[in-house]
Amino acid sequence: MNVLVVGSGGREHALCWALAASPLCGALYCAPGNAGIAREAECAPIDPMDFPALARFCRERAVEFVVIGPEAPLAAGIVDALEAEGVRCFGPTAAAAQLEASKAFAKRLCAELGLPTAAFACFTDFDAARAHLRARGAPIIVKASGLAAGKGVTVARAPAEAEAALDALAAGAFGAAGREIVIEEFLEGEEASLFALVDGKTALPLAGARDYKAAGEGGTGPNTGGMGAVSPAPALDDAMRDRAMDEIVRPAAAAMAARGAPFRGLLYAGLKITPDGPKLLEFNVRFGDPEWQALALRLRSDLLPALLAARGGELANFDLRWRGGAAVCVTMAAKGYPGAYERGGEISGLDAAEADDSVVVFHAGTARRDGKLVAAGGRVLSVAAEGPDLAAARAAAYRAADRIDWPGGFCRRDIGLPEGVTGAGER
Repeated sequence: MNVLVVGSGGREHALCWALAASPLCGALYCAPGNAGIAREAECAPIDPMDFPALARFCRERAVEFVVIGPEAPLAAGIVDALEAEGVRCFGPTAAAAQLEASKAFAKRLCAELGLPTAAFACFTDFDAARAHLRARGAPIIVKASGLAAGKGVTVARAPAEAEAALDALAAGAFGAAGREIVIEEFLEGEEASLFALVDGKTALPLAGARDYKAAGEGGTGPNTGGMGAVSPAPALDDAMRDRAMDEIVRPAAAAMAARGAPFRGLLYAGLKITPDGPKLLEFNVRFGDPEWQALALRLRSDLLPALLAARGGELANFDLRWRGGAAVCVTMAAKGYPGAYERGGEISGLDAAEADDSVVVFHAGTARRDGKLVAAGGRVLSVAAEGPDLAAARAAAYRAADRIDWPGGFCRRDIGLPEGVTGAGER
């Protein structure tokens, strides 16, 4: 069958890389794609938010299945629009995508169902939010309720930092996404990412992963879309995964079905593993980036039948197989990210980086200009490697990253180490 992947980042490159290996996949397209995705799929210069253009493309190219990568088109109703045109899609409807599009919606659902999560309060009145902050003190978490590309969360260690985050939201730093604010208690514990395919009724967990959100080593600096990831997640063993599925993911999926908005797609529960067990930090409604880049290397099963089974309500008797060992993904970003950064810097050395068979370099923000590969985004490359254990995978990923010649880029040197333990200077 002909397949279209929607998106242009490292997650979408990893999706195309996995789907291209499927014997069920005929022509593979990506809209709009990037310079690396062009190795796996034919790229079509279509904005992911231009649903009529995507529908026309599907008709013209006889596309039978669409896999949506990013959250913004999901929240805006891309699945509703394409399914109305007779095109099957992997991803939730706009109603089900509220689990990510509104953190306030997700937190209220948790409260209604009694799901384990951080204590919270939601505000549209900034003065009331400020009074709440001053009463609570720090550490505390300040979040924009809407979509902010992973950057609308501040882990405030001091009251002044929390108020500065609130001031930024009030000033419109994240536009409409910050009109409602979620303020949460700070939870002690290690983070983990739990992914599950959901078909409206059945939820099938994937292998565990853990991402590193902060820009700086040791978990310091502003939050980003993700500076690296590992799989498996050290804190998410089988027993903890099963507990999180039973206490969080399955009840949430059942509740959405009961509300008339059954969830079909990939449900991602961002967790904090506390002394009391798993607690939900947030839901995402799509494959995580960069966690999926690490998971893709460990997946032994054919991805396409799994996505079709989720769309078709056929996961009850489905299973996925995973490679043993571990995988590590290191994000290479433009200097200055997640703040102001320059585009257009030339990148070379990728062939040398991928000379190791255990390494795949996924492109996140690249383009071809005058025959040269250049940076065209904030997060630019995802250097992923697998190995028999975490240490071996980590070493392979950093060896590959060090072979890439890009003066305008940087990466954290501590991906795969516990937060607070830096790898600065390791080469």
